[in-house]
Amino acid sequence: MSEPRTAFDSFVDALAAGEGYFLECSNGHASLPPRHVCPDCGDASLERRSLPERGEVESHTIIRVPAPQFEADAPYPLAIASFGPVRLTGRLENVDPDGGDVEVGLPVAVDVRETDDHRFVVFTPQ
Repeated sequence: MSEPRTAFDSFVDALAAGEGYFLECSNGHASLPPRHVCPDCGDASLERRSLPERGEVESHTIIRVPAPQFEADAPYPLAIASFGPVRLTGRLENVDPDGGDVEVGLPVAVDVRETDDHRFVVFTPQ
């Protein structure tokens, strides 16, 4: 029996299709799904807004001791990237984790990768 789909699954589907979005309340606060109310003000009127195509790395680290399902991939870089009014956390691809390729301000695009049991957010340098 398959797992029930969640609002997060719908968000990841949208990212994978190149149709990423964030939620904005009537007071202009932005947040990422899944949400039913604005985390800043409690407004229940949330509208989808298009996620910018490019973001910028704000912080990063190297994962050397990962969760068991990602042991074969270690070490790998993980980053927080700003996409307009929201921030996403994802794995950085196509960079050398120990080569100094990653720095704050690096422009990135967002995508999704899938393993046997997991989907996760990834960034690729632009």
